[in-house]
Amino acid sequence: MLIDEVVVTIKAGNGGNGAISFKRNAQTAKGGPDGGNGGKGGDVYIVGARDIDTLTTFRYQKVVRAEDGINGGKYNLYGKNAEDKIIKVPLGTITTNLESGNSFEINSEEDKFLIAKGGKGGRGNNEFKSSTTQAPRYRELGGIGEEKKIKLELKIIADIGLIGLPNAGKSSLLSVLTNAHPKIADYPFTTLEPNLGVFDSKIIADIPGLIEGASRGKGLGDKFLKHIERTRLLVHCIDSSSQTPTADYKTIRKELEEFNSELLDKKEMVVLTKQDLIDEKKQKELEATFKRMKKEIVFLSLYNDNSLDELKKVLHEAI
Repeated sequence: MLIDEVVVTIKAGNGGNGAISFKRNAQTAKGGPDGGNGGKGGDVYIVGARDIDTLTTFRYQKVVRAEDGINGGKYNLYGKNAEDKIIKVPLGTITTNLESGNSFEINSEEDKFLIAKGGKGGRGNNEFKSSTTQAPRYRELGGIGEEKKIKLELKIIADIGLIGLPNAGKSSLLSVLTNAHPKIADYPFTTLEPNLGVFDSKIIADIPGLIEGASRGKGLGDKFLKHIERTRLLVHCIDSSSQTPTADYKTIRKELEEFNSELLDKKEMVVLTKQDLIDEKKQKELEATFKRMKKEIVFLSLYNDNSLDELKKVLHEAI
């Protein structure tokens, strides 16, 4: 199951408390203060990781905590600083502070952002001694670590996005172009989440079937339309045996426009799938129709190696 949106509470570590202590040993009956300082609480950072592709880690982990600093001790012993907590997320993750509304995006493994700062360690009573106060009986408590509630939203970074109505052949195409094994069946909404594969060292994302009204929340499309925004090339799959292939094409284009009009400016390739289900007359009609629409098309039958090789060649040139 693809988890691409979660809300997580982040809690940085509290600082350790300073100590109240006075030097006492066989040689010193009433020595001066020797209470040590507490250690700093751990910070919480978020970093990008290329080997993670979902937010599944946070499906059940709704709170992420850093450790607290260690309390100071006698003999001027300083408490140990806590280790920082590192949260790894997939590249393409947008992090939003739900209180301030500020957000940033993780697009590189070099990206590292401080989410919550740990509390400072409290000072022990040794820090408060002076010429006028030689035996202070007070110390400082450790600072409270910051707590933030954040939203993590993943937008898959893919070079190629396969789009189209349900049952247009996207999952089948992904399976033959890559080593991916998406669920394939002859009914709508077989694909319930984006599937990823690698073709020619480029990532292909099979976007779950869009339908009319997807941009307004109908069907599955509104949940996954955002993943199309990161693609370099859109491969628009249309069932050539459909009774309304041009209407099918326009339906998806309309949903893209209503979701984000900039999607219409992306480089696009139209692939008419299931070529084996139509005759030569229907094929020529489709060629003429899409030519009038000034759209370059590629016919594809998964049972025809030549058509598949031709598509691979065109894809390779396009990316």
